[in-house]
Amino acid sequence: MNEVELTETFPCFGSSCTALVSGSAGQRSAREATEHVRECLLAWHERFSRFLPGSELSRLNEDRRTEVPVSPIMARFAQAVVIAGSVSGGLVDATLIHQIQAAGYGDELNEPLPLRAALRLAPARQTAAPHRRGDWQRVEVNLALNTVTRPPGVKLDSGGLAKGLFADVLAEQLAGHASFAVNCAGDLLVGGAAGVTRPIEVESPFDGSTLHTFRLPRTGVATSGIGRRAWLDANGRPAHHLLDPSTGRPAYTGIVQVTALAPSALMAEIHAKAAILSGPRSARTWLPHGGVIVLDDGSHEVIEPPPLLTLRRPAHRPQPRPRMAA
Repeated sequence: MNEVELTETFPCFGSSCTALVSGSAGQRSAREATEHVRECLLAWHERFSRFLPGSELSRLNEDRRTEVPVSPIMARFAQAVVIAGSVSGGLVDATLIHQIQAAGYGDELNEPLPLRAALRLAPARQTAAPHRRGDWQRVEVNLALNTVTRPPGVKLDSGGLAKGLFADVLAEQLAGHASFAVNCAGDLLVGGAAGVTRPIEVESPFDGSTLHTFRLPRTGVATSGIGRRAWLDANGRPAHHLLDPSTGRPAYTGIVQVTALAPSALMAEIHAKAAILSGPRSARTWLPHGGVIVLDDGSHEVIEPPPLLTLRRPAHRPQPRPRMAA
């Protein structure tokens, strides 16, 4: 790749986001593309924050109507909530706001509890399970009319699903550029018309060291874990933002972090969360496109992505002439 790749990094979603773009597409230069990514993500941060009473997400969650008109991007997010619940069999449930607030995550975390300290205080490890009446099943979305239908009181939690969706939406707009990468606070999609192979480093949640580096031209990537958003609840128990839908309590399954590869960042996010919640015995089944699993003891397993298959036209071979019967 001979063209210079422009980079824009900025604080967003309580973390940082990065846009990398090279080459022009249509009337938009690489510089204009990175600025567009920044403007979109900062605007979506305001629109989707459950900590801002005036955000669109907060207004949707507090609306007493059964059917609520929303923006197109909010409709796509609500659809992502339904998809996540369906694909994961209810393990990834983005309607657990009441439960996560009860666990103590009612505002942005300033000083998270260190991972090793949380693990020492954590209860016995147990695989998470879906709730058989999960509220995600009560959400309906009309993408043509941009409406969300659900019983009043059912609330949506943006979290990682929104970040995966945002990476996918921006990737759709950047597809014509030679190369691009959009990192939405850990949810990533890389691609571009030139098919440039890019290194993707997976960091340890314990010390930040690089556990593995994937090298791929196009993929969605998501890392989900319990290390960066952990705290002590009102009873002095360790807590984090990944809940067991069956109990409504933070899930300690024996896995502290999963990085998942998938065709889209949203699907990678769903697979990463489902892998953590399903525990060490089943996590690998959620990573058909590759990934990294990190256990409580700091050990990790790498699942390499399946090899890319290239279909080639078979060489022409002259067909034998049929023999005539005597």
